[in-house]
Amino acid sequence: MSASCQSSTCGCGGNPSFDGMDKRYVRILWLVIAINAAMFAVEMAAGQLARSQALQADALDFLGDTLTYGISLAVIGRSLEVRSGAALLKGFSLTLMGLWVFGSTAYHVLIVGLPRAEIMGGIAFLALAVNLASVLLLLRYKDGDANVRSVWLCSRNDAIGNVAVMIAAAAVWGSNSAWPDLLVAAIMAGVFLTSATQILRQAWDERRGAAARA
Repeated sequence: MSASCQSSTCGCGGNPSFDGMDKRYVRILWLVIAINAAMFAVEMAAGQLARSQALQADALDFLGDTLTYGISLAVIGRSLEVRSGAALLKGFSLTLMGLWVFGSTAYHVLIVGLPRAEIMGGIAFLALAVNLASVLLLLRYKDGDANVRSVWLCSRNDAIGNVAVMIAAAAVWGSNSAWPDLLVAAIMAGVFLTSATQILRQAWDERRGAAARA
């Protein structure tokens, strides 16, 4: 990749044509995939133990990111039509994830059981540290085509979600109520749907542009 192209991926001026063809970017994606897969297992187990819907929603976000990054790796170097198609798939997957979290949260409103705030807070802090490391690794690549941008949005969502879970843990502990946990889970579902909308819009625009050029 040329020096000018590398500088544009830092996010200063934006580079919506960057398609991921950078060896350093590929190595970073492999590292982030391993991190996210491990944290999915840790956080889902902790969410079950703590009876925390917010932790389980955040664990699902880790799983979604693992799949998203894997798809991103698979289509690097492929045609714009293939890459935009992959981004559309990821956008639809995020939409389904958000709807699932909304539905699961509504279901848990009817279940009596107070989340264990100490587990929520501890795991959320660990997840935040992991996600901040991923965000810093991917920061210079936050601008790119829909496929590349979806990677950045997922990483950003993770960090936001971790902070939200930590706030929920403090609120659960202070209020002795499960409502903060459920509220954060619902907010995270909204973040999933918002990011899905952004990814789908950019991917659709790119797909139409590729069709017009063809």
